[in-house]
Amino acid sequence: MKKVRLIARLDIKGPNLIKGIHLEGLRVIGSPQEYALRYYHQGADELIYMDSVASLYGRNNLSDIVQSAARNVFVPMTVGGGVRSVEDASHLLRCGADKVAVNTAAVAHPTLVTDIARRFGSQCMVLSIEAKQVQPGRWEAYTDNGRERTGLNVVDWAKKGVALGAGEILLTSVDREGTRKGFDLDLLAAVSSEVSVPVIASGGMGKPEDVLGAVHTGSVDAIAMADILHYGRATLDDVRQVARKAGIEVRRYAV
Repeated sequence: MKKVRLIARLDIKGPNLIKGIHLEGLRVIGSPQEYALRYYHQGADELIYMDSVASLYGRNNLSDIVQSAARNVFVPMTVGGGVRSVEDASHLLRCGADKVAVNTAAVAHPTLVTDIARRFGSQCMVLSIEAKQVQPGRWEAYTDNGRERTGLNVVDWAKKGVALGAGEILLTSVDREGTRKGFDLDLLAAVSSEVSVPVIASGGMGKPEDVLGAVHTGSVDAIAMADILHYGRATLDDVRQVARKAGIEVRRYAV
């Protein structure tokens, strides 16, 4: 059985860690550095940093936060939001990111996926997809933090992204994000069954047990968590224990 990664997701606006519902109505949670360190000490397998307003400003503003984290946190970091060029990706990797996540610019210029993958390797190129359900069994990809429609079918776009060179997919359900209602399992399964690269489930985790459906039904390779961790409703170890009891292999971590 594959080993499932447990990932802490940190959405950033300016200097602050924030959290929204459906990627909107953002609330300030606190210091990104403080929370990143907490999740590292709880045994997070990876961290994901997303600049939630980068699309508005046309650039990613996480350089300082990523550099600070890289000095104290020694697990892989994925950084996304406002990555529009190979140069943007290179800058974030130099700051300490291990992977870059691209959404808006990949939709506008799909060749960017290939360019980043060729320069740094597919393992560095994460295709971020924000999905909204449009009818049963069908989802549309959105950009600009869930604000802009693309007309792209999520499953088709995921397949195309992998063909272009994406080595991983960060799949966020905008409908479930911040709702604590659990993952959109149909969405996860629809994408996972059609691509050959790891899929990260994001959006909707409300309790540790939600990991079970995401893995068993959604067939994902990793779980991204935000709200459940930020508000202290569960720790990464709580999630690990639930997963392990259900026979899901997760990294062993001595708390």
